[in-house]
Amino acid sequence: MKAHFERMARYNRWANRRIYGAVAQLEPEEISAPRSGFFPSIAKTLNHLVVTDRIWLGRFTGNASAHTKLDETPYDDFAALTAAREAEDQRLIAFTKQLTQAEIEGVLHYKNMAGEPKSSELLPLLAHIFNHQTHHRGQAHAMLASTRVAPPPLDLVYFIYEDSGA
Repeated sequence: MKAHFERMARYNRWANRRIYGAVAQLEPEEISAPRSGFFPSIAKTLNHLVVTDRIWLGRFTGNASAHTKLDETPYDDFAALTAAREAEDQRLIAFTKQLTQAEIEGVLHYKNMAGEPKSSELLPLLAHIFNHQTHHRGQAHAMLASTRVAPPPLDLVYFIYEDSGA
C-alpha cells in the first residue's frame, strides 16, 4: 500500500499541475466568476482543496491546521494559490514517502472540524484525501469546460504512462 499511496501523491501533483496550468490561461475574473458547483467558482473550489489538504495533513502529522472552515478562501490571487497548491502537493509526497507500513495499517486519532474526537484506520483516510482531491478537481474541471479553455485530460491511466516514480 505504501507504493500505491506514493504513486497517488505523485498523480495528485501531476493532475493539479495540469488543471492549474489550464486555469492559468483564464483572466482573474473568469477564475472567480460564479459557476455551478459545490464551491461556486473555480477559485473557491481550488482554495477548498488547499484548505482540506492542510487540515488532513495536519491531522496525519499531528500539526493541526489553523483553518476552521471548509469554505475558507485564503488565496484571492491565483499565483499565490498555485504556489500554495504546489507546496501542499510536495508536503503530501513527502508524507507518503516517510510513511511506514505499520503506520498505514494503524489508527489515527484526531479531532474533526467541530472539535469532536475521532478515530479511524489511517488507510481509508489516506484513500479519502486522494478521492476528495479527484472529486473536487473534477468539479473544477467541469467548470473549466464552460470557459474558452479546454480542460486537460486528468485520467490516472495517462499519468501511469508518464510516471517515472520521481
